[in-house]
Amino acid sequence: MITTGALAFRDALPDKGGLLGLDLGTQTIGTAFGDAGWRIASPGKTIRRGKFGADKALMEGLIRERAIRGIVIGLPLNMDGSEGPRAQSSRAYARNLSVIGLPILLWDERWSTTGAERGLIDQDMSRAKRATRIDSAAAAVILQGAIDALAGGMF
Repeated sequence: MITTGALAFRDALPDKGGLLGLDLGTQTIGTAFGDAGWRIASPGKTIRRGKFGADKALMEGLIRERAIRGIVIGLPLNMDGSEGPRAQSSRAYARNLSVIGLPILLWDERWSTTGAERGLIDQDMSRAKRATRIDSAAAAVILQGAIDALAGGMF
């Protein structure tokens, strides 16, 4: 199941469970993990993108390791809410990843990188260190937004 609706995603996960958040870039994939009680998202590691088969194998390893029950993928919408080529690419990645058999939520990621960067700057992190952590921090921002909606926020 692939959806953009938090309610449908939540219904597919009636017992809650760990979540994997992904921020898809052209060269890297930022990862984040949400706890089984849907309270907090934490940045994971940034993965260098390769062929999809290799990416899928890495995701399957993370899913097994963390007992993941659902996947949240950032959907890069334009500022007016329309979808461009990057959003289409994220949808295609979600379709390819759906063979894993877990529910997938496509979550609006507008402003996620900006929010993540502000958070890293607030931590007084150097520009060089921010560059290595921005993708996973953005994945955590995306996942936290979805978690907030799933746990009773706005849908």
